[in-house]
Amino acid sequence: MSDQQQQLCFVAGATGYTGRELVRVLSQEHELATVAHVRPGSSQLPQWRERFAAIGAEVDQTPWQDEAMSATMLRYAPTVVFALLGTTRKRAQRERAAGSDTSYESIDFGLTAMLIRAARQLPEPPRFVYLSSVGAKPSSPGSYMHARWKVEQMLLEGDLPYTIARPSFITGPDRDDKRTGERLGSALVDGALSVAGAFGGRRLRDRYRSTSNTTLARALARLALDPTAENQIIDSEDLRD
Repeated sequence: MSDQQQQLCFVAGATGYTGRELVRVLSQEHELATVAHVRPGSSQLPQWRERFAAIGAEVDQTPWQDEAMSATMLRYAPTVVFALLGTTRKRAQRERAAGSDTSYESIDFGLTAMLIRAARQLPEPPRFVYLSSVGAKPSSPGSYMHARWKVEQMLLEGDLPYTIARPSFITGPDRDDKRTGERLGSALVDGALSVAGAFGGRRLRDRYRSTSNTTLARALARLALDPTAENQIIDSEDLRD
């Protein structure tokens, strides 16, 4: 992927905290043609169209259906597909009460798996860049980690070229979703890891300390354009500038 003028990036999860920054980094810092996927039926579609248009990105609203997403992949023929899809426990509980299935299984795994199937339809397979999480493994407790491990296995056992990124906490002062517990947890963990680093635990500190959405977005963009990152799992310590 040496000729950036011929690259087209498709970002699923573009309205998330890292996704929106990734769209900006791809469009403005790398000057790549970028398509930002926005959830069909989003009440904030006009705002997202305006925001992404201002930075030179196109908005796509393909429904989350296998046939429709496959047709979109064939229409755009992206060279890189970024999957930054995910829900939160609060959102899943709230929407389940309203009759919608937005569990980690259906969103984090199900929609990402659909995107992988769609990408496989392309004659020239794109690099599939997946935002996983530190600690994703079969023995990890909880449905959040299990969903991410399942996606990783789908990529490892499939035929798409991939790059899997495993960050720790993603945090910053400008989040519009109030993840108080996550912010508190990241602050406590970072403090403990600083102490560990001072006493020789540098690898532990670098693996688990938090990172900002801008730093992570720049790392994802850089890795997507790096031939040596193909078919690699990149851990948290290598996702920083």
